[in-house]
Amino acid sequence: MAASKSFIEAVQERRSVYTLSPESPISDDRIVEIVETAIKSAPSSFNSQSTRAVVLLKKEHAKLWEETKTILKAIVPAEAFPSTEQRINGFKNAYGTILWFEDPAPVKALQEKLPLYADKFPVWSEHTSAIHQYIVWTALEAEGLGANLQHYNPLIDQKIQAEWNVPAEWSLKAQLVFGKPTAAAGEKSFQPLEERLKVYGK
Repeated sequence: MAASKSFIEAVQERRSVYTLSPESPISDDRIVEIVETAIKSAPSSFNSQSTRAVVLLKKEHAKLWEETKTILKAIVPAEAFPSTEQRINGFKNAYGTILWFEDPAPVKALQEKLPLYADKFPVWSEHTSAIHQYIVWTALEAEGLGANLQHYNPLIDQKIQAEWNVPAEWSLKAQLVFGKPTAAAGEKSFQPLEERLKVYGK
């Protein structure tokens, strides 16, 4: 099933969207297909394929953010918690969350096999994770969904491991929250391209 936008259009229109509803213009199977495609097709250093994902939809998604709220309530000062609760409720009111992990086992295997690059493989693993996240985020945007990326790890790691049978060795990197946008993203400013890009030989 082809997305309705070109890749470049989706890249240009992908934004952090926080005003989301618990609806989706595409099926759950299509959402899973997008994540599967990213996991199978995204590049990784030496084809390590270290990225892992857990897709939470509807009630399971809401459970994640309710648990996150409980964890935060225990550590956030009482006077500051209302704003924290409002933010978490915004995530909870979306349709789903994709939990992104890196499995250290393939990384360790490469470190042992190629010790010359041992210090680089953990960094390249982070690059791999980011590529997966961006592919899915952009693909979801192309399908009419909005999303934002969160990082409540490591506070929620143990709860996630227990609730969704996630191996303890998997390292949680990010939480991609998505749903149907209820308002447009705000204006985005751009630094001058000539300060960010150099071209030679044209």
